Amino acid sequence: MSRQDDSGGTWAVIMAGGSGTRFWPLSRKTRPKQLLSLLTERSLLAETVARVAPAVVDPAHVLIVTGPALAEPTRALFEGSPVRTVVEPRARNTAPCIGLAAALVAHERPSGVLAVLPADQTITDVAAFRRTFRAASALASTGRIVTVGIRPSHPETGYGYIRRGAALESPGLEVAAYAVQAFVEKPNRATAESYLASGDYDWNAGMFFVRADVMLAAIGRHLPGLAAGLAEYRPAIGTPGEESALARCFELAEPISIDFGVMEKEADNTVIIPADIGWSDVGSWRTLLDFREGEDNFTRGDVSLTDVSGSVVLSTGPHVEVLGVTGLTVVATPDAVLVAPIDRSQDVGALVKRLNETGRQELT
Repeated sequence: MSRQDDSGGTWAVIMAGGSGTRFWPLSRKTRPKQLLSLLTERSLLAETVARVAPAVVDPAHVLIVTGPALAEPTRALFEGSPVRTVVEPRARNTAPCIGLAAALVAHERPSGVLAVLPADQTITDVAAFRRTFRAASALASTGRIVTVGIRPSHPETGYGYIRRGAALESPGLEVAAYAVQAFVEKPNRATAESYLASGDYDWNAGMFFVRADVMLAAIGRHLPGLAAGLAEYRPAIGTPGEESALARCFELAEPISIDFGVMEKEADNTVIIPADIGWSDVGSWRTLLDFREGEDNFTRGDVSLTDVSGSVVLSTGPHVEVLGVTGLTVVATPDAVLVAPIDRSQDVGALVKRLNETGRQELT
C-alpha cells in the first residue's frame, strides 16, 4: 500500500489517561508511566506515537486522549506537531474515552477507522507491528471489529485472554486472522497453563481497530447512557458549546471499560489477528528485567552494584549503592525511595493508595 492508502482513513487513538501507580516513586499524578522514559530516551507515549506517525497514519490523525491533570504535559511533549491532545472532563474508564474519539473521528469521516492503542506499552519489532496495523485497518474498514492478540510465551495470570475460533478467508491480508470465540478474564495459574497448552488463546493487548460509525452503533446497542451523552455532544463539536456538551456527556456515561461494555458483547462481529511483535505492557518494575542487555540487573542513573543479581535499581536523585542482594527493587528520587522484593512489584500501587489515605499526597 502507499502511504496515502495507509493513512487517509485511519486515526490512531492513543489512550493516555492512566496513572501508572506501580511505577512509584518515579511515577506521580502529573508524570504517570506513559510520560516516563523507562527504556529509551523517549517516553513510552512518545514511542507509541513514533511507531505509527508518519509511517502508517498522518500525524494530524493522531488523537491522544487524556485527563485534565495531564493535558499540559502531554501537549508540551508534542509542541509543534499536528498531533492532537483530547481532554476528557473526568475519568470514566475506557468506554467513554473511545466513544469520545469515535465521535470526533465521525465528525470528520463517519467511516474513518479508529486504531485504539494504549500509551504505555512497548513493542520491539516495529516492522511486524506496522504490518499488523495495516492489515487490521484494512479489515476494520469492511465493518468488522479487529483486535490484536499476543501469542503467549508463558502462563500469565495478569492478562485477559482471547480464544481464537475459525480462520478467516481474507485474501490480500498480510497476516492471518481468526474469528473471536470468546473474551476471557484473567485466569488462575492452572487455567493459564491450560490456555497455553491448548494453543487456542492469545493475550488481550488492549489494541483494536474499528470504524467510527461501527463503534457508535455498538455503543448505541449496549451503553444507553453514553449513547445519549454522545447524541448531545456530537452536534456541538466545533461550536462554543462543545465543552459544556462534553461535560454533560461524561456525566451521563457509564464508567465502564470498552471490553466489558462493548467488545465482549460484539464478539460475533470481532476478529483477532495474532501478532508476534515483541510486545510488553511494562506493567511493573519487575517487567524491566525483561529488557536487560546481557546483564544480571536493570539499572538507570547514578547507581553502583556489587554482588547483586535479578534486581532493578534506578536513581534520579542521590547516588545509590547496593550490596549483596538478589531480586530487589530499589528506586530513588529526590524526595522518596522504594525498596521492595522484585516479586512484590505488583503491590506498589497499594503503597500509593496508603500515602494518599494518610495525607502524604505531595509524594503521589
